[in-house]
Amino acid sequence: MRDVTNPSPEPSKAEAEVSGAGKDAAGAPEASVTAGLDYVFAEQVGYLLRRAYQRHLAIFQNNAAVDNLTAVQFATLCALDEEGSRSQAELVKATGVDQATIRGIVERLKARDLITLSKDPADGRKVIIAITAAGRSVLRAMTPCALKASEDTLEPLNPAERLALLHTLRKIADVDGAD
Repeated sequence: MRDVTNPSPEPSKAEAEVSGAGKDAAGAPEASVTAGLDYVFAEQVGYLLRRAYQRHLAIFQNNAAVDNLTAVQFATLCALDEEGSRSQAELVKATGVDQATIRGIVERLKARDLITLSKDPADGRKVIIAITAAGRSVLRAMTPCALKASEDTLEPLNPAERLALLHTLRKIADVDGAD
């Protein structure tokens, strides 16, 4: 690392390597790796799904009636409300959220008294997660906001496009009932 109090005119070897990234030996820009492969990252399904999801999350947060409740926390509360108390593993399956992420969500929702944790009477090693009255109150406040967020997300589409998009997303996500 260079001493910024006494900068030298020559960059360090590491700085030279970073600043030279993407350039050939003569310093000219290197040809794109994907050039000629008919691959444009901004047209790929993963990129477009991520951008659409980011847009939806921003709309959700802008419509939220409850401060500091994320879309994934809302979905977790919905799963508990609709499907009843469940283990963390069952909650992972119900929400499509990975184990590490759901662990943090459960901790945050518990800290806000929106859920409770208790031992499963049939299997003392298993923890059962349940929504509380406060959690249901949050759902009552947030559900109209979530509906509005979905509506606003789909706003650029006509009714037929909306149905087609939802059908296609269910099919891609391998959610039952897509066919």
